[in-house]
Amino acid sequence: MDLRIQQVRSKADLKKFIYLPEKIHANHHNWVHPLYFDDKVFFDKKKNKSFGFSDTIMCLAWNEKKLVGRIMGIINQRYNETHDEKHARFCFLECYQDIEIAKALIDEVEEWAREKGMTTLIGPLGFSDKDPQGVLIEGFTEKVVIATNYNFEWMPQFLENLGFKKKVDLVSYLVKVPEVFPEFLQKVYQRAIKNKGIFMHEFTTKKELKPWIVPIFRLMNESYKHIYGFIRLEEKEMYAYARRYLPVLDPRFVKIITDEKQQVIAFLISMPELSEGIRKAKGRILPLGWYKILMANKKTLLLTMLLGAIDETHRGIGLDAILAIKILESAQKHGMKYLDSHLILEHNQPMRAEYERFGGVLHKKYRIFSRSID
Repeated sequence: MDLRIQQVRSKADLKKFIYLPEKIHANHHNWVHPLYFDDKVFFDKKKNKSFGFSDTIMCLAWNEKKLVGRIMGIINQRYNETHDEKHARFCFLECYQDIEIAKALIDEVEEWAREKGMTTLIGPLGFSDKDPQGVLIEGFTEKVVIATNYNFEWMPQFLENLGFKKKVDLVSYLVKVPEVFPEFLQKVYQRAIKNKGIFMHEFTTKKELKPWIVPIFRLMNESYKHIYGFIRLEEKEMYAYARRYLPVLDPRFVKIITDEKQQVIAFLISMPELSEGIRKAKGRILPLGWYKILMANKKTLLLTMLLGAIDETHRGIGLDAILAIKILESAQKHGMKYLDSHLILEHNQPMRAEYERFGGVLHKKYRIFSRSID
C-alpha cells in the first residue's frame, strides 16, 4: 500500500473530508449520514467559534489516487489551561478496514501534537463533550441516535492494537415509556409542584422557546463544569449555538423551570429521533430531504434525551420529578414508546440510577481512549 497523508487546505479538500464517510459506510446498515448543512458549518473556521480557542489539523489519507481515510486533531487550549493538561484530541476518524490507514492518520495527528508540546492523545473527542464522542464498543445492532458516533466493530480493536487504553466509558439506556407513572414519581411530583417559588414553562412554538435558549446555556455552564470534556461557553458562543440548534429543536419536548425571578433553575431538552429520516434523506435537506426528515419526526416512536440540568442550589426538592413527569406526558401525548438516554458518563451514578429506577436497559456503550505521546 502506498499511503500518503495530506492536510486539508482547500474547500475541495474539505468537501472530500466531509463526504468520505458515506463512501466508507455505503453498505453499513445502521450507519446514519450527518446532516451535511450542519457539518459545513461545524468545519467552517469562520462560522464555528470553537476554532477560535483551539489549534486544529484535518487530514486525508490517500492510497495512490483513492481516498481511504480522514481524521481531525484538536488542541482545546481553553480546556487545557483550565485543567492544567497537555492533551490533544483526535476525532472524526474514518477509514477502510486496514489498520495501517488508521495508524498513519493517528501518527500524523500525534506528530503534530508533539510539536506543539502535548503529552497525551485522547479520543474520539471533539471540541467539547457536546460533539459526538467515543467509539461504540457495545450495542452495534441498536438504533443510532443524533449526535452520536457509529463505527464498525473492528475500530475499537484497531485502537487497542495501536496502544490506546481506556480513558472513560459512556453508556446509554433505553427506557419504555410507562402507561402509568410509577407511584414514587407521582408522590414526589405532587409535593414538588406545590412549591410556590418555582414556575413550569412548556412550549408549542419556537418563537416562545427562543428567548430561553441562552439562559439554558448559562445554567449548563454552571452545572456541567465538572463533567469530563466540557468547556464553558462564552456569551457569543451561546448565541451561535442558539442559532445553530433552534431550527432542529421541537419545542414540545423542551421543559424549563424558573424561580420567582424568572431565572432558569432546571431544564430538559429532548427531541423525536430523526435518524431514520436523515438516513432516508442521505443527510441532505434538498431537494426533498427536509420532507423525509419531517415525516420521520412525525412517525418516530423514540424520544432522545439530549441535555438536562438542575441548579446546584435547587437540587433535592423534586425538580427532577417535575421534569420527568412533564416529558413523559409529552411522550405519551405524541405516541412515543421509548426514551434513549443519550450518553451518560459511566461514573455518573445518580443519573444512571434514575434511568435504572425507571427500568432502563443499558443498550449501548462508548469508549474514549488515551495514549501517551512519546
